[in-house]
Amino acid sequence: MKYAALLCFALALVVVACAGPQQGTPSLPLGSERSLAMRHNAFPTPIQHVVIIFQENRTPDYLFHFMLQYGANIATTATDSQGDIVQLKPISLKAAYDLGHGHGSFVDDCDLQSGTCQMNGFDKNLPLKYHLRPFGYAPQTEIQPYLDMATQYVFADNMFQTNEAGSFPAHQYIMSGDSSAEPTTADNVDSDPYISTNGHKTSAGCDSPPLAVVNTIDPVTGSPGPSPFPCFERPSLTDYLDMHGVSWKYYQNGLGPGLWHAPDAIHHIRYGPDYIHVITPPQTILSDVTSGKLPGMSWVMPADGYHSDHSGNKSAAGPSWVAAVVNAIGQSKYWNNTAILLTWDDWGGWYDHVPPQLFNSYELGFRVPLVVISPYAKMGGSREGYISHVQYEFGSLLAFAEETFGIKKGVLNSTDVRANDLSDAFNFSQSPRPFATISAPPFVPGQGSLRDEEDP
Repeated sequence: MKYAALLCFALALVVVACAGPQQGTPSLPLGSERSLAMRHNAFPTPIQHVVIIFQENRTPDYLFHFMLQYGANIATTATDSQGDIVQLKPISLKAAYDLGHGHGSFVDDCDLQSGTCQMNGFDKNLPLKYHLRPFGYAPQTEIQPYLDMATQYVFADNMFQTNEAGSFPAHQYIMSGDSSAEPTTADNVDSDPYISTNGHKTSAGCDSPPLAVVNTIDPVTGSPGPSPFPCFERPSLTDYLDMHGVSWKYYQNGLGPGLWHAPDAIHHIRYGPDYIHVITPPQTILSDVTSGKLPGMSWVMPADGYHSDHSGNKSAAGPSWVAAVVNAIGQSKYWNNTAILLTWDDWGGWYDHVPPQLFNSYELGFRVPLVVISPYAKMGGSREGYISHVQYEFGSLLAFAEETFGIKKGVLNSTDVRANDLSDAFNFSQSPRPFATISAPPFVPGQGSLRDEEDP
């Protein structure tokens, strides 16, 4: 039982905490160069830093339409809920509307028939005059920085969001490999938090209001589970990073509750010594890079809603933020030993044509983009860039980090067990590739909306 395993895990943490550091073991500051040098020989690859950049709510068909010419699996047409063929058209990142991307929206968009998503329900509940809204792609002028990253490094066109819902559970998956609502239940969270007495949306995490709850789903049967308070006690990859002496930071906008604030919803992180590794604002990573304080493992959330790629924020500034992070690392001493994994937390309601493999009633969700940026990113023959057609999911990023830092793959006993480990995206026998600066509009923090409460 997962709960029994969780109890063993909790007891192990208590023993480690009570014992303190082993006698004779040096205490090294977070992100120190000496610490990295001491651990280097244990690493199976040249990678010493893994950076996950987690943006918001887009699909490959929407965001990487122009990768079609490089051999990526990208659609130019769709089938709507009436069975009509629809031509995908340019729709700006600045479009003023948001699309449904909760679990109910997944069920509609998927249109499950005979065990396979038909992928023709994306407009199912939209008024007729708005039914073309999901069927678009970003203009090239708005996403050129992303396109440059994808064409120079590795673009994975078979990467899937692990869960079939929106941001709050997706951010739990990117740290724990699942969104189980333990210890209340082993069922997975499948909604954003809301107030139990009136159904109004609210903030997420252990700092949520007292009446906040979340819905859960039994991933095997698809039946609804209990609705607990959104504060959980389950293992996270950070626990095993700690055990292996790997420094980590989670860069987020503000402290306290939030849909993108995954550590706030894990009780032993929120109320334990590891909460000091939750860093705000996210652009602190830029100064950490320049000052030599980049940790071994980083999770990087959007600088704010304006720079998140989230629909409805009337902004096309997401690529500027991502390019700022990528350029900072690429132009630093960290480039030759870093892997940057850029992905998006859910599909955002935007059309995608590839049906997900359904492992159970809650996994997998729809495709999301994945770009792997590293001096060891595989090259495509005579081309700089490479298209990986291997199936990945959020657990793949965790599996890659586990193996990079000498942690047993699948240690979380969740989606990191089954997930491919990104090995198709790397060639560690090649000489480190020099970094070429990504051209993008300047990143200006503090612009526009800071909204991260979303997911209709």
